[in-house]
Amino acid sequence: MTFPVAFSRSALLTAALTSYVSLFSLQAAAQVPPPAVTARSWVLIDATSNQILASGNPDERVEPASLTKLVTAYLVFEALADKKISMDQTVLPSDAVRRVHTDESRMFIEANKPVTVHDLVYGMIIQSGNDAAIALAELVGGSESNFVTMMNAAALKMGMTHTHFADVNGMPDPQHYTSAGDLGIVSARLIRDFPQYYGIFSIKEFTYNKIKQPNRNRLLWIDPTVDGLKTGHTEAAGYCLIASAKRPLAGADGVDRRLVSVMMGEPSEHNRVQDSMKMLEYGYSAYDEVRLFHGGQALATPRVYKGTASQVKVGVQLDQFVTVPKGAAAKTKTAFALNEPLIAPITVGQQVGTAKVMSDDGKEIASVPVVALNAVPQAGILGRLWDSALLMFQKK
Repeated sequence: MTFPVAFSRSALLTAALTSYVSLFSLQAAAQVPPPAVTARSWVLIDATSNQILASGNPDERVEPASLTKLVTAYLVFEALADKKISMDQTVLPSDAVRRVHTDESRMFIEANKPVTVHDLVYGMIIQSGNDAAIALAELVGGSESNFVTMMNAAALKMGMTHTHFADVNGMPDPQHYTSAGDLGIVSARLIRDFPQYYGIFSIKEFTYNKIKQPNRNRLLWIDPTVDGLKTGHTEAAGYCLIASAKRPLAGADGVDRRLVSVMMGEPSEHNRVQDSMKMLEYGYSAYDEVRLFHGGQALATPRVYKGTASQVKVGVQLDQFVTVPKGAAAKTKTAFALNEPLIAPITVGQQVGTAKVMSDDGKEIASVPVVALNAVPQAGILGRLWDSALLMFQKK
């Protein structure tokens, strides 16, 4: 579909945004209400457009249980991506792994017995091994306590404002808490920031020390479009599940649409599975997702002053999508505003404006930055003086 674009000139723009629509900043509202669930708190996210679609008590303080390991995994993936550690690296777990009780999830590593980072990562994610998480935390952070400090810093940086961690596994503690909304944030960031490692969450079983354990996410066997993420359970937290599904986006060849549901405090494993399935189906059936702009495609070529070129191509760096209620896409409009006048030097990726997506009743649905697609270096002194005179004349 095409979007009518209104080109307005304004020096007053919203604060600079990331190259993605701000997660949870705007909520789409479908004509059909979400299905009833038994979760104490929950949230449904479209991770492709980074929009919240529906929620119930998303900011309520809850215990994350083993969902804590998503932040543990995020920092481990970051260390792997930065080559601070490697998958084939051998680790000697400390005596700290011995404190993992027999009734806790574990991969059965032994203190001071060599184990690879690869096996620890797989054991933490697939088997939900508390012992694996401790060993990885000590490797990346130097100590478990230092790693917990890193977790809290990372959570704050990601915007998880209702979260605080006391350990790497999610054992009950008054100072260990989060919210469904915050878990949605880290889930979307994991998928987006580390696609090279995200596939581990879809593996159905893993064997270590001759002990085969299945992935506790039953949806991996029930729905072939589900490829993650994580389960959690303690008596206080109840049964929790973060489920992510990826299905082809209609009308966009080669593009997938990803939804993430977070269910916290369910009364049983059956409930968390059924409610997750219902919510994912609701998201795919009650909403449409459309591509607003193609990444790298010029939306306009506005005038540039004091530069070696008189124009610059502007657009978005990455493909931008928006999620709207079913049938509302044709009524969606886009307003485009530039920071003018544009003065060189301008660098590639520099924000020069904002595109806002609005519903037919004028409500803002999403906002994305418009950036320079090519650089415009500063002109010589004569060119700058000439354009300065032009700008002064225009102001009169």
